[in-house]
Amino acid sequence: MTHASDPAQPAAEFLPKLVTTLREGYRATDLRADALAGLTVAIVALPLSMAIAIASGVGPERGLFTTIIGGFLVSALGGSRYQIGGPAGAFIVLVAACVGQIGLPGLLLATILSGLMLAALGLFRLGTYIRFIPYPVTVGFTAGIAVIIFSSQIKDLLGLTLPGKEPSDILHKIPALWAARSTLTPAALAVAAGTIAVIVGVKRWKPQAPNMLIAVVLASVAAAVLHMPVETIFTRFGALPRVPPAPSLPPMGVQAVLAALPWAISFTLLGAIESLLSAVVADGMSGRRHRPNAELLAQGVANVGSALFGGICVTGTIARTATNVRAGSRGPVSGMLHAVFVLVFLLVAAPLAGFIPLAALAGVLAVVAWNMVEREAVWQLLRISRADAVVLLVTFLLVVFRDLSEGIVVGFALSGIVFIHRMSDATTVDHAAPEIEGEAANGQIVYHLHGPWFFGAAARLGALLDQVAESRSVFVVDFTDVPLIDSSGAHAMEMLARKLHRKGGRLFLIGTRPDVRHALHKAGVHDPLARFVPNLAAV
Repeated sequence: MTHASDPAQPAAEFLPKLVTTLREGYRATDLRADALAGLTVAIVALPLSMAIAIASGVGPERGLFTTIIGGFLVSALGGSRYQIGGPAGAFIVLVAACVGQIGLPGLLLATILSGLMLAALGLFRLGTYIRFIPYPVTVGFTAGIAVIIFSSQIKDLLGLTLPGKEPSDILHKIPALWAARSTLTPAALAVAAGTIAVIVGVKRWKPQAPNMLIAVVLASVAAAVLHMPVETIFTRFGALPRVPPAPSLPPMGVQAVLAALPWAISFTLLGAIESLLSAVVADGMSGRRHRPNAELLAQGVANVGSALFGGICVTGTIARTATNVRAGSRGPVSGMLHAVFVLVFLLVAAPLAGFIPLAALAGVLAVVAWNMVEREAVWQLLRISRADAVVLLVTFLLVVFRDLSEGIVVGFALSGIVFIHRMSDATTVDHAAPEIEGEAANGQIVYHLHGPWFFGAAARLGALLDQVAESRSVFVVDFTDVPLIDSSGAHAMEMLARKLHRKGGRLFLIGTRPDVRHALHKAGVHDPLARFVPNLAAV
């Protein structure tokens, strides 16, 4: 297996999976399977793309543009065989906040900058490391996003009318919604409840059926036939355009770039994590392996392309990708066709979308939010490990009440501290009692180290070794079971060697691996401070 940084094949990790699929031999039967899978995913993507765009504070057509342009590029250029790209629920909070602060042109510029950053992450081969996000962090931020998505839909779910702009902060949003409870629209509540009931019912009755599309269509027909007083896509946004706009650049002055840059960084961080998590899910379902750096490069190109055509942030979408795999996809062609099918819908049936009640799309997102929460994973993490439970809860609370990026960063830092603590506990020092009484009389003592000798272990166990060395003239440390050593561990051993040398004692190191010995040498652990010997008999 070739590592991601293996120079023997420098370009292989950027090769799109589309090329690999075509090289393997692509037949008519594969095309038919991909066409069916692409149509299935497109049916799922249609209501979701519009719902996510509306919840993000932009028009529904921009969600469709994102699916058409971004989804096509992600599949055509990506490093995952089954990845489906498009607007994602995880971005709703960030995109809505971005639009509220710097407007739609600023959002498009931030999306372009994010695309360039994602492409750079891929070109610098950092995709291999971005995947190492701790599990409690992913579960916590996903649950936090779900709560925020649901809270953002309460207004349309209940048909509430707010006197001013809806607050984006959940601490101010909930009181504002409660204050407007007297404006509840029974028709909107009925449409939302009916949509959720149909989605759940169809899922149980016929799991393979496009339950969300069926629910939205039935809600639209019922609202139109019964003349229900509910807000629709047409009444809020007007008629949808039949084609994406011509590509154009947003204003790119220095001030505009500086204003968009913080948002672009947040989009990049979340986009990289979300897309690679989605690719990992696809790997687990299909038994394939994705190319993380190629995937990030494709995500970057897709975000630039989406913004040029008026779309919003693109990332890999876990639910649609899983649908693609389950629908029998043979490769990236299904994802490309899913984008084509959405384009056909826009060309042929765009006016019909105007009849969709916003309460129905809010119901769709309420179900999406519910499904995003990994309830079994949350319960297991809370039960099994107190440390992981703290990481999960801190991440969740920061995402909900502070900021999504802050939640990820702090959660990752806490996970790092937990990991260091666990690794330091795994590193032990065992005293090997001398077999011959004379050895003890001569002041010789042997200690075996077990586990990685890094800064966490060196800080905890270094004092013990240092204390023992006070009364011994011959001190032997067995490194046989030490797989690695960092600069802190090597420095701690160098200080021990110098202390023994000043007191006229001798330090012997046995069983050191070549890389461990090299690190110790660079830290100054060598003659005359210490001697490396092959075994205890050579001391």
